[in-house]
Amino acid sequence: MTDKVHLGHRARKRFGQNFLNDESIIDKIVTAIDPKPGDNLVEIGPGLGAITEPVVELSGKLTVVELDRDLAERLIEHPFMGSKLTVHQGDAMKFDFSTLVDEQSKLKIFGNLPYNVSTPLLFHLFEFADQVEHMHFMLQKEVVNRMVAGPGSKAYGRLSVMTQYYCHAIPVIEVPPTCFKPAPKVDSAVVRLMPKDAASRNAKSTKILNTVCLEAFNQRRKTLRNSLSNLLTVEEIKQLGIDPSLRAENISLTQFIEIANWIYDNKQ
Repeated sequence: MTDKVHLGHRARKRFGQNFLNDESIIDKIVTAIDPKPGDNLVEIGPGLGAITEPVVELSGKLTVVELDRDLAERLIEHPFMGSKLTVHQGDAMKFDFSTLVDEQSKLKIFGNLPYNVSTPLLFHLFEFADQVEHMHFMLQKEVVNRMVAGPGSKAYGRLSVMTQYYCHAIPVIEVPPTCFKPAPKVDSAVVRLMPKDAASRNAKSTKILNTVCLEAFNQRRKTLRNSLSNLLTVEEIKQLGIDPSLRAENISLTQFIEIANWIYDNKQ
């Protein structure tokens, strides 16, 4: 079991803890984040501080959100970093990130996200897109592939559409399991998310857009005439200039927005 212990802390499976300990990868991630004094930086799940330390050294201050009470306490009492950190012990999925915004600067959020909750956590963070300058997250490589996938790809799905509705998503680095302790069973990757301008996000209801994506991708092999039958008739799909015999994986972000806006205008 010794491989589960890193820097005196035993990794907790229920929190999805895998601690990054490869210096070259850490350097690349910090370079991508590009922390500077005065930046409004927020780290989700700092863990044992592998990325926290070099970031706070460059920025001078940092806010962290850590679920694990022991790790939060450890950061508060850290001999070098403690005074530079504002530690919020709690669940990032319930955290109101808008409370951290100041008048000078938008948030720069980063973290090694627990793979067991990464998708719902991303959806929570998208709600704060207007208050964020950029985000950098370590995720399961498969999740990053889904976030950046385009129509026609097997990886393209609800996460692709909703991520790309809110943000420009760019893969940054691939990270093998050997860079962590304990080593996860999957490859990881870092993604950069640059929130789009609010004016370019033209869905009248993101709730309806999400529902359309859920229905459309729920059974991927079904054509739209079947997968969207709870929301639209075949004639209504045709009215939108979309072929009802296509599958969801062939529908662009723009078309999903058009479907959602039509439902908002005509079926509310």
